[in-house]
Amino acid sequence: MKSLSLSSAASSSFNVSAILLLLSLALSSTVVVFAGNLYKDLDLTWGDGRCKITNDGQILTASLDKVSGSGFESKNEYLYVNIEMQIKLVDGNSAGTVTAFYLSSKGDRHDEIDFEFLGNVSGQPYTLHTNVFCQGEGKREQQFRLWFDPTADFHTYSIHWNPQHIVFLVDGTPIREFKNFERFGIPFPKDQAMKLYSSIWNADDWATRGGLVKTDWSKGPFNAHFKNFNADNACVWSHGKSSCQSLSNSIFSSFSNNNWLWEKLDYGAQGKMKYIQKNYMVYNYCTDYKRFPRGLPRECYLNNLNY
Repeated sequence: MKSLSLSSAASSSFNVSAILLLLSLALSSTVVVFAGNLYKDLDLTWGDGRCKITNDGQILTASLDKVSGSGFESKNEYLYVNIEMQIKLVDGNSAGTVTAFYLSSKGDRHDEIDFEFLGNVSGQPYTLHTNVFCQGEGKREQQFRLWFDPTADFHTYSIHWNPQHIVFLVDGTPIREFKNFERFGIPFPKDQAMKLYSSIWNADDWATRGGLVKTDWSKGPFNAHFKNFNADNACVWSHGKSSCQSLSNSIFSSFSNNNWLWEKLDYGAQGKMKYIQKNYMVYNYCTDYKRFPRGLPRECYLNNLNY
């Protein structure tokens, strides 16, 4: 993960001017992503033709109508990866729809790392919903409003998953970090390989205002567009072995080739994340005492102690 640094003075206090930080966020959206052929990396898995790759393998469009949604998945499985894609969400009245972009293993005790984009009526903002499942247990939701219109252009959404942490990024800016607190008995995804999955589907029983606003099928079909899949930093899992595995059977081959496996957020990145969470987070399970009357999940307290 590229280092995201502020000045040394700002690093110590995180007291950054909102104007300067918003300018930085805007500039970060210009991150260059090298285009690949989506046929090489992805399989169209469901939707009976509603999911299509066009423009010589450069653009993927997933569609939802009253009959069905659609989706795709990565050809590879990963046990640790920095993975990203540029997405342009459904425009207009997208209420009731969900566009999902996530890593997941299989089975009842699966691991999962979620981006979900919850649609809304015209003129109202999307909700960006994130969650982490460990051994089949989720309930770690954080939700955000984006600081731009995600339907006007493509934006980059990334998941950085290594043995240190999971980081959710938007246009290269971290918005959420889930740290590995296994030493305190808190599960962390590390034993199950995951594929990337993405789909668009109808969830009008809960997606918009808790299900109060239903999908207006007269506005369909609803289309989400994808391009520039990138998983260059990856431990690909195949036939029970990791591509990062060395001759000595260590999961890490060489530090020089896989230093992303040890990367953590620097002070600058932490400052940007704190700014996003302060100004754009609309739900945090770690502050929902009503939902957890017997006490918040343990990682919430550890995060507050800056472990």
